[in-house]
Amino acid sequence: MQLRCGSRTLDLAQPLVMGILNVTPDSFSDGGKFIGPAQALEHAQRMIEAGARIIDVGGESTRPGAADVSVAEEIRRVVPIIEALAAQTSAIISIDTSKAGVMTAAVAAGATLINDVRALQEPGALEAASRTDAAVCLMHMQGQPRTMQHEPRYDDVVGEVTAFLEQRVQACQAAGIAQDRLVLDPGIGFGKRLEHNLALLAHLPALGRSGLPLLVGVSRKSMFQALLGRPVEQRLAGGLAVGTAAVLAGAAILRVHDVAETVDAVKVAQALRAAGYSLT
Repeated sequence: MQLRCGSRTLDLAQPLVMGILNVTPDSFSDGGKFIGPAQALEHAQRMIEAGARIIDVGGESTRPGAADVSVAEEIRRVVPIIEALAAQTSAIISIDTSKAGVMTAAVAAGATLINDVRALQEPGALEAASRTDAAVCLMHMQGQPRTMQHEPRYDDVVGEVTAFLEQRVQACQAAGIAQDRLVLDPGIGFGKRLEHNLALLAHLPALGRSGLPLLVGVSRKSMFQALLGRPVEQRLAGGLAVGTAAVLAGAAILRVHDVAETVDAVKVAQALRAAGYSLT
């Protein structure tokens, strides 16, 4: 399995780690820590040295209750970081945004992957992405960040998420975005209760039957508060357990804060997979 990111192609035969770089003042886990360019670039370099193949740069928090950020402010936050990373590293640079204007500016600055929690549904986003040669990660979210955790409901969460992602893949292909540029993300924690998250994780192989690579992001999320009673800074073990299980179930990319530890977990999971480990 391969993913075409601009002029480069990622080989996903071996699962990869995406490192999270939030240049925001209000992200749920690390808001404000890397808002300065020097701190952001230093942290990105540490993640690359630890084994991250992709750096996901975000300029707007999507935590529950997060405030909106203007296009101009989001561009101001992310573009200098992307330009510097593109000049300094060979890592794939991802832009975490839903805004067409930010996508366009970020790709011009050197990003080759668009990671959109709204799956290119915002005005102009589908058209903006189609005008680039960047890869696109399509994520499922019920509702909007401000309210997504207010009573999320599903009759069949696996079926509904699968149907939504299939519909967005069709929309992308109709807009000229080739299948080898697409990644799917079930959106763990985005408009979902604990039982919804667990059902999606338990059925990752079904989500992967489209033949497209799957990205899974559970790092430090509130599901571990519900499962373990752990605060944000004590959720690493839970994240590694889920990440390992996700790789064994076929996930191609794990999006995480703790890169070095996750790279080790991915290596072990991949070794088990190569040795014939099966979930059936």
